[in-house]
Amino acid sequence: MFKLIKSEGRARRGEYTTPHGTIHTPVFMNVGTQAAIKGGLSAEDLRAVGCQTELSNTYHLHVRPGDGLIRGLGGLHRFMNWDGPILTDSGGFQIFSLASLRRIREEGVYFNSHVDGRHIFMGPEESMRIQSNLGSDIAMAFDECVGIPAEREYVKDSCARTARWLERCKTALERFRSEDGAVNPGQVLWGINQGAVFHDLRIDHMKRIAELDLAGYAIGGLAVGETTQEMYDTIEALEPYMPADRPRYLMGVGTPGNILESVRRGVDFFDCVMPARNGRHGHLYTMNGVINIKNEKYLRDTGPIDPECGCPVCRRYSRAYLRHLFKCEEILALRLSVMHNLYFYNSLMEKIRSALDEGRFESFFREYADKLDRRI
Repeated sequence: MFKLIKSEGRARRGEYTTPHGTIHTPVFMNVGTQAAIKGGLSAEDLRAVGCQTELSNTYHLHVRPGDGLIRGLGGLHRFMNWDGPILTDSGGFQIFSLASLRRIREEGVYFNSHVDGRHIFMGPEESMRIQSNLGSDIAMAFDECVGIPAEREYVKDSCARTARWLERCKTALERFRSEDGAVNPGQVLWGINQGAVFHDLRIDHMKRIAELDLAGYAIGGLAVGETTQEMYDTIEALEPYMPADRPRYLMGVGTPGNILESVRRGVDFFDCVMPARNGRHGHLYTMNGVINIKNEKYLRDTGPIDPECGCPVCRRYSRAYLRHLFKCEEILALRLSVMHNLYFYNSLMEKIRSALDEGRFESFFREYADKLDRRI
C-alpha cells in the first residue's frame, strides 16, 4: 500500500493507498478529534484548505456520542461527511493525559471518564472494536504513552507491555474486519514505537514490533516533555530500524520547523492540534514566521495574513479585519484564522513534496528551517 517514489538523503516522497483514496507523502493530517475541526470548520472546508487525511480520536468518540451510535449511522466517514482517508488514534494518549484514577493492568487500563466521571475499561480488544465501529482507514494500536522524564526500568516494562498489547490488537482487528457487516473491511493497523528518549529501548522495541509486519509504524511518546533536540536525536537513532517500505508517522508533532526537520530525518506522516489551537489565539503562520494578528501594528494593515498564501482567507480579508474580529470576540475570527493555518500546513507539505520531486529538498530546507517558527 506504500509506494516510495524517491528520496533525498533520508527525506522520502511517497504514496499511501487507502480504501478512501491515495495519500501523497509527506503529509500533515488535520486533527478533528471529535469528528470536527475546532474553530468551526466543516468537511467542505477541509477540502478547501487542501486536507488529504483527517484524524479523529477513539477515546473521545467512544465517550460521546458513542462508537456504536456512529456505526449505526454508517461509520465515521458518513457521520462527518468526509469521503477522504481517516486515521483514528487509539485513545492511549488521551487516557494517560486526561483520565483520572488510572489503573494500568496487563489486560488494559481502568479509568474514569474526563467528561462525566463514569468508570471505563479499555484494552487492545476494546480499542480495536471501537475503531472498527468507527470504520477508519488506519487504526492505531493501543499503547501506553509515558511522559518524559521517566525511569528507565518503568519505560522498559511499559515497552514490553505495549508490544504484547500490539499483538492482541493485530489479532482483534483481523477478527473484527472479517466479520459480516464490518464498516470498513479494508481497515489496517499501524503499530506504535515507544521508549521515551532511551535509544536502545526504542530500537529494541522497533525491532520487536516490526516482526508483526504491519501496514505502518508510528513514533509515539515524543513531544511530551523532552527537548526538541532530544526528539530529533531519537528520530535519527530509530529511523534505520523502521521498515523502509512502510510509512512512518511522528505522532503529535508539531511546529512547521519541527515538521521540516523531521521530514529530513525520514518521517512521512504528521499530526498536531497546534495550527488550529494557535489560530484560535490569533497566532498565524507565514513562510517568514508567525505573527500575532492581535498586535496594534495590524490596526490599519490592508494586506493579507501572508502575501505568499493563496488560501480563501488571504484572498479575501485583510489583517486589519482579522484583528478587528479578534478584538470584538467574533466567532468568525476563530474560523478564518484556523482555516488559514490549516491551509498553511497543507500548503507547506505540498511545497515539501514538490521540492522532493524536483530534487531540491535540501536547498528548501536551508531556506526555511530557521524562518518558519520565528516570531515576527
